[in-house]
Amino acid sequence: MKKLEQTWRWYGPEDTVSLQDIKQAGATGIVTALHHIAHGEVWSKEEILKRKEIIEAAGLRWSVVESVPVHEAIKTKSSDADKYIENYNTTLANLSECGIKTICYNFMPVLDWTRTQLDLEMEDGSKALYFDWIDLAYFDIYVLQRENAENDYSTEIKKAVEEKKKTILTQEIDTLAENILMGIPGENNITLESLKESINTYKAIGKDGLRNNLSYFLQSIEKTCVENEIKMTIHPDDPPFPILGLPRIISNLEDYEWLLSAVDKDYNGVCFCSGSLGANAENNLPEIFEYVKNRVHFIHLRNVKRDEIGSFYEADHLNGDVNMYQVMKKVVEENQTRRISIPFRPDHGHQMLDDLNKVTNPGYSAIGRLRGLAELRGLELGILGQ
Repeated sequence: MKKLEQTWRWYGPEDTVSLQDIKQAGATGIVTALHHIAHGEVWSKEEILKRKEIIEAAGLRWSVVESVPVHEAIKTKSSDADKYIENYNTTLANLSECGIKTICYNFMPVLDWTRTQLDLEMEDGSKALYFDWIDLAYFDIYVLQRENAENDYSTEIKKAVEEKKKTILTQEIDTLAENILMGIPGENNITLESLKESINTYKAIGKDGLRNNLSYFLQSIEKTCVENEIKMTIHPDDPPFPILGLPRIISNLEDYEWLLSAVDKDYNGVCFCSGSLGANAENNLPEIFEYVKNRVHFIHLRNVKRDEIGSFYEADHLNGDVNMYQVMKKVVEENQTRRISIPFRPDHGHQMLDDLNKVTNPGYSAIGRLRGLAELRGLELGILGQ
């Protein structure tokens, strides 16, 4: 019986979790990107090979690029979009020449992912990432001051926001804004001013316009992907809801139905993320996986625990609202049909044990992911009957 490829996200030489740490966790594949290169610029073969050689010298393999960022000019299809698409094509060709052919990316406007708290304390003392609708609404209404923002929230949430306004401290407001505007580790954070400008831009584009821009992007890289045997894997929206007036287009089954029919080509693939999709209680994850399984070339496995208003924290990998057994069973079944094993990684993890005293990238400390990988590895072996 064929096992999945166990991989681990690594943010490069500056990551506090080393390649040696990753080897000790039992992963064999590395998921990384050249975060030091500005969005939209070409990744040269020299820079790609430099990173690849570091990984291989540690006895590991660069399995997946996560990610080659899609420049905002492409997402908004501004006047210089084609220039950045040309650069993207060059980067893809360079990656392929260096032997790296699975590319993860997203088409989320402006914010790559959004959490309101990075250190929610669990009952056992570990810390988790948290998305709180009340905190987001407070930021939206009173910090961002988006026009008509209050119309996007329920009466219950708005009432809670008004109560929070009475007691929230300046430092808490600053931390909340910093968390929401946080970029990918190693890259610059978003500014409040640029977010406001982007919201106005995307208001005019809307969901249908963003879909059209994604379709245009995929069609514009088709030739490069086909010639170089590239598999593009789009990551779902995180969280899978419109937030701060920004549209979302990869959040549920209907979105995947659109995506795979709009560009019905093998290179147009999916990164199946159980945590992102699982944040929406209406998403049936086994059903979604069944629909997209032929196009899944990369998998993120993590769990979430939701409350009655839809706020959620990132739970232990096998202990949340996502039925990880059902998801893994589907994944294992699909993997048996493949010539090459599907790479997966334990997505995020609690900050725990010795890592509580270390500075690590949010969600990407070593021990929490080590625990997650071990649990997921055991679940897979149990399903395989080994």
